Amino acid sequence: MKKKNHYIYGVHVTERLKSAIDVQKVLTEFGCLIKTRLGLHELSDRCESPNGLLILEMEGDEKRIKQMVSKLKKIQGIDVKGMIFDHKV
Repeated sequence: MKKKNHYIYGVHVTERLKSAIDVQKVLTEFGCLIKTRLGLHELSDRCESPNGLLILEMEGDEKRIKQMVSKLKKIQGIDVKGMIFDHKV
């Protein structure tokens, strides 16, 4: 049976207003690898919350996924954590 990895990444955004455009550019560049994208934000008295969290379910070439993660980590105010699950197809 062929093995297929399941990639989940959490992208913590601590300066959303400053980094949102750069994050979106990276996500657009690697959009064909993103199977699911879930955006969460903090509730605050202000409309624009300064922090947020993206949950990404990735599928595809592991090398390209690592390239995306590397680009995201270079953006100021961004922290990326990943989980990789092995399973058989």
